[in-house]
Amino acid sequence: MADTIGFIGLGVMGLPMARNLQRAGYELLVHNRTPRKAEALARGGAKVAAYPREVAERCHTIITILPDSADVEQVVAGPSGLMDGIRAGALVVDMSTISPGITRRLAACLVEVGASMLDAPVSGGDIGATRGTLTIMVGGETADFVRARPLFEVMGENIVHVGAIGAGQVAKAANQVVVGLIIAAVAEALVLGVRGGVPAETLLDVLGTGLAGNRVMELKREKLLSRVFEPGFRAELHHKDLGIALAEGRESGAALPVTALVDQLFGVMARKGWGKEDHSALVRVIEALSASRSA
Repeated sequence: MADTIGFIGLGVMGLPMARNLQRAGYELLVHNRTPRKAEALARGGAKVAAYPREVAERCHTIITILPDSADVEQVVAGPSGLMDGIRAGALVVDMSTISPGITRRLAACLVEVGASMLDAPVSGGDIGATRGTLTIMVGGETADFVRARPLFEVMGENIVHVGAIGAGQVAKAANQVVVGLIIAAVAEALVLGVRGGVPAETLLDVLGTGLAGNRVMELKREKLLSRVFEPGFRAELHHKDLGIALAEGRESGAALPVTALVDQLFGVMARKGWGKEDHSALVRVIEALSASRSA
């Protein structure tokens, strides 16, 4: 563990992931757009960099986890970005959820300067990030995957090398399709049940014991019942992820008709000002549609 690990992006997911690496004994050099988010890690011994370039200059392995494709492009290839300081032999591990095409383009740029890249998006939300139980879907060269695996094992439990660079992002897009559609199904079921006189808690109990049981009902139960939608994963980010899936579907010729519908529902959330709430707040859209007619 002699090498210092670079870590860029200390949001809802990144901060607990970095903290788990720190607790495992890794020395960290961290950067975040909002510097105060690095303070807790700094108190634990992490160093703080002012720019991504500084992280690249001082670290041989760099993890990034950022909100969107444009953010990753800025950190990797923008002014004072990683490309300005990257060393030959360095490995960039992007754990964000972004466009597979942009991932491949950035990886090609890094290869030109003697570095390499893995795309390793995650699933499991803030709870999985905190507990170190994330599912990690990795695209890239086998040697790079083997090199990064000890880090992955600190942050996750189910770690799968799914293919070449960009394949991790494709797998994550597929994951987000399933999660989004399940959230929509649970939302519709709850509204149907409650309007029909079945208490929400009872309905979740009943549905959870049969074939309809799913992790969304388990992990989002408290939010759905309390109506407190503090984000574990923001709806606006899920909307972004479904946009990635739809774009990839157009590129590959995969028909995603139900995904397109759920994407529209997440778009309604954004227009109503609910985009920063947890994605389980999609139930509010179904309730709003249902309120347009009398019970």
